[in-house]
Amino acid sequence: MSLAYTRNGLFGVLTPQANTTVEPEFSLLLPPATAMLTARLVSTKPNLNDRLRDYVAGLDATCAQFANAPLGAIAFACTGSSYLVGPAAEDEAVARLSTRAPFITAGRAVCDAFAALSAKRIGLVSPYPPDLTEASESYWTARGFEVARVVAIATPGAAFHPIYALAEADAGAALDAMRGAGVEAIILLGTGMPSLGAMLAQPEVDGAPVISCNLALMWRAIAALQNEAADGASLKRWISGADWRGRYAERLGF
Repeated sequence: MSLAYTRNGLFGVLTPQANTTVEPEFSLLLPPATAMLTARLVSTKPNLNDRLRDYVAGLDATCAQFANAPLGAIAFACTGSSYLVGPAAEDEAVARLSTRAPFITAGRAVCDAFAALSAKRIGLVSPYPPDLTEASESYWTARGFEVARVVAIATPGAAFHPIYALAEADAGAALDAMRGAGVEAIILLGTGMPSLGAMLAQPEVDGAPVISCNLALMWRAIAALQNEAADGASLKRWISGADWRGRYAERLGF
């Protein structure tokens, strides 16, 4: 099917209901002649972790919002849910929902990125509360990685949602604390933490590539959408900003 603005493909994005970062960052990362449709992950649970689990329980209904749109892939832009339900439940959901189109979670996309970089010893930059940071560590360990260092970022307590109120400078400062950790890759956790500027300013620390959940997810989604290899060479090009640095500078007025 040919669509007016999407000759290179159309994909769906699932984002938490109050997330203010996924769509702006994806719009900057989005290659020419590709487009995305967004559906909101919604839960009425008052507790954050309960909402994150609820998002997974409601995935079939959330995906149904796309109706019969000709999607080439669906990207689940919420890592916290994967940490809490665990790899087995995440893998089951991916297998079930991929009958329509490749269903790619941010958690598994980051794992694919580590594999593409041949990275086993990793560093985490976390904007999460302590319990979710611990769940994240357990998730990466269960996926076969060694968490060598965790750097926690203090979040603004009075914000409507602390992770979304962070500035790119917060991620950049945390990367400095990764020096000397001896890691092979660093992940800026959370699809809600603004991170593109931090990666452009510091694409590696002591030789370890720096990636974010959103960048890894976009890399994997576009590879699936265009039936291209999701390998180390393509990932390093994404990390460098070669194809999106100009859009970032123009949008932010640099």
